[in-house]
Amino acid sequence: MTVRRQPPDWPAGPPGAGEPPRAPRPARGEGTTQAILDTAELLLANRSLHEIGIDELAAGAGVARSTFYLHFESREDVLYALSDRLCREIYTSAVVWFRRGDESPKEAVERALTHTVALWRAHGPALRASVRGRETDPRLAELWRDIARRFMRSAAVQIESERNAGLAMPGPPSARALARVLVMMNEAACYQQTLLPPSPEWDTELIDTLGTIWVRSIYGPDAV
Repeated sequence: MTVRRQPPDWPAGPPGAGEPPRAPRPARGEGTTQAILDTAELLLANRSLHEIGIDELAAGAGVARSTFYLHFESREDVLYALSDRLCREIYTSAVVWFRRGDESPKEAVERALTHTVALWRAHGPALRASVRGRETDPRLAELWRDIARRFMRSAAVQIESERNAGLAMPGPPSARALARVLVMMNEAACYQQTLLPPSPEWDTELIDTLGTIWVRSIYGPDAV
């Protein structure tokens, strides 16, 4: 099976990931793909993609080099597939706010941010490698552009809906412009956070700070 190169269709279901990477087990069939991805993520924790050999990826997954090429064309294909998986998880983490139901804006925003920060913390090295890779890999660039567009569009629709319901402050800025800045802020803040040593206190502070900015920017200084 060769990794598809088209941008994915993003899921709209609830988040179901964010766990730290586990050591892969030897696998066959479809499980081999996952084992190779898990191996890549473990190796990216300490080295760049270009320092990782195909033989290492195959050995870590418990398969032969020839089997690796039945699933992936190159190391870059592995990073693309890993990025695809993680971007799907990041997108679904935002569904909590997009579909907040009876939750207060603050509760929904902070719960969504908690999932997002946890994903970046658990998969920081792989996500950073993907972000860097999009500067030179057109496929990765399009993958990240696609998720950014979806984030921004969904956030803008939610902001506009909240404004129409009288729950959010009216513009300016436009819902689209505000969504764009908030989404860009999340990515930059989460990227930088993963460069710091793991700290539940710092992560909680980041969630609280980002949540406050989102809520006050959308709903006003007195929103709860």
